[in-house]
Amino acid sequence: MEASGRAAFVLSNLAEVVERVLGFLPTKALLRAACVCRLWRECARRTLRTRQRLAWVSALESGPAESHALVRALARELEKVHVLPQTVLYIADAETFSGHEECHDQKKARKRNSKETAIALEKLLPKRCQVLGLVTPGIVVTPMGSSSNQPQEIEDGEAGFALLFPKIDGVKIQTFHFPKDLKNRVFDESKFAEAGLKNNPDLRVVLLFGYNSWKSGATRFLHQIVNPLNEKSIILAGGQVESFTSLTSENNAQPSDACGVVGLAFSGPQIQSATVLLDQDVADERTAEAAMQRLKAANIPERNTVGFMFACVGRGYRHYKTKRNMEADAFRKFFPNVPLFGFFGHGEIGCDRIVTGNFVLRECNDVKDDLLHGYTTVMTLIHLGSTKPNQV
Repeated sequence: MEASGRAAFVLSNLAEVVERVLGFLPTKALLRAACVCRLWRECARRTLRTRQRLAWVSALESGPAESHALVRALARELEKVHVLPQTVLYIADAETFSGHEECHDQKKARKRNSKETAIALEKLLPKRCQVLGLVTPGIVVTPMGSSSNQPQEIEDGEAGFALLFPKIDGVKIQTFHFPKDLKNRVFDESKFAEAGLKNNPDLRVVLLFGYNSWKSGATRFLHQIVNPLNEKSIILAGGQVESFTSLTSENNAQPSDACGVVGLAFSGPQIQSATVLLDQDVADERTAEAAMQRLKAANIPERNTVGFMFACVGRGYRHYKTKRNMEADAFRKFFPNVPLFGFFGHGEIGCDRIVTGNFVLRECNDVKDDLLHGYTTVMTLIHLGSTKPNQV
């Protein structure tokens, strides 16, 4: 009894010990522990503030038609993560996220509905979390467990991932959405400032995703968005996707055949970034690795850094013929501890551009940047600043 009494006294009065113990808990368990008393609540808050590294959930296995693999993976893995997500970017394959049908005993299984799947995903995440969800023809994903795991190019089949960005000191991440206005052919550029894309000296990186690019006028509208943002002081990267399925900052539902641009803006003086373009001439292992050497030469810190790969559906094993996973393997060779995510889509956005450690831009080519491409791959690094390692 005396021993248990002393333990109770320590856990009720000594903040240093309490924080040490709570540091071993995943976030959901930590939030439950915060309800015990005022001391535990204050210790839990301090513990959460130290958890400023990116986390992710990957889904690589197919399963029953009732739910997408990413929904099942999130439901399972969110009990284990050690961050409180403030912003989430999830990307899933278009075919099984919303278009999956099977026949059993001459009866068709109920077709998945992309909106229902998106709602199921959003319900798993914190209510105040801003969520951007996309569906694409193929997925690039690093399996869970370690940032050094081999990234996979999933060109067919069920797959997806969710990037969980916590609140990071000195970093601001904003979602934005510019739907095409059918009544006005000229885009109102004042909307850029509202989204943090203009008059923002701390803006470093913009990830842009055009959706429903098959619609009339979609490509022209994408040019209207991209061209004014093509400044030498920021990184632009992304591509054209099938559609976007989640944007929690908006309540109004968009028509399923509407087109526009969604994305994420990363602001903060500590952010560093670089991007390289793999054009049609990059067609074998040697030239793919040469492109990664250009990216490596940017000297972007690799701790607390995430890689993105935005590739054309015509690349992958169809392009390289003799080998699958060529570009993801080349990335891993030069960046052994940086997780890589992305997709195969219908067009790519980006160029060779580097924002260095002193935040002065360098470019790897002398020609004027053309940001919209086809049959290429854009590789991007985003460093979110130096932080303390997450507690485990």
